[in-house]
Amino acid sequence: MPTVAFHKPYGVLSRFTPDGSKWRTLAAFGLPKDAFPIGRLDADSEGLLILSSDKSLVDALLSPRRAHAKTYWVNVERIPTAEALAKLEAGVLVENQLTRPARAKRIDPPTLPPREPPIRFRKSVPDCWLELTIVEGRNRQVRKMTAAVGHPTLRLVRAAIGAYELGDLLPGASRVLEPADISRLLAPA
Repeated sequence: MPTVAFHKPYGVLSRFTPDGSKWRTLAAFGLPKDAFPIGRLDADSEGLLILSSDKSLVDALLSPRRAHAKTYWVNVERIPTAEALAKLEAGVLVENQLTRPARAKRIDPPTLPPREPPIRFRKSVPDCWLELTIVEGRNRQVRKMTAAVGHPTLRLVRAAIGAYELGDLLPGASRVLEPADISRLLAPA
């Protein structure tokens, strides 16, 4: 069974079966039916999604005790201060529970295809991009973390898992991973 990297577009569920919502599913992209998504990205998030039937890989990437890194590019409202970034790195309170330490920094806008539909634009509210690396995977965690420090997420793209990067994989495209790719996937970020 192959392990596949997929660039999940906006508006797609991280599952093959419909859930009754308006969102498309992975079934629309010709992905192997015997490979399952490892983790998830919400329909309104984009980026790197790994699919595999390798149970040891699933455990290596998802087990909380392994604290495997996932890196996101996050377009947020307003320009975060050094204090806000330090709070993200130290951990913030999300649903009465402190998140684990993360890495957070401002970055130049990444080169990404336009999102359809585009994010809302407000002339009076500046925005910027952050790179946020976390080692846990709570429901909508990155969005809740940025909101907790006063910077709601406008666009969220998973850029890497471990040391394996999304790279030039276009939205809706996939590639079969070679052993060297899987090694990067399992390597520390």
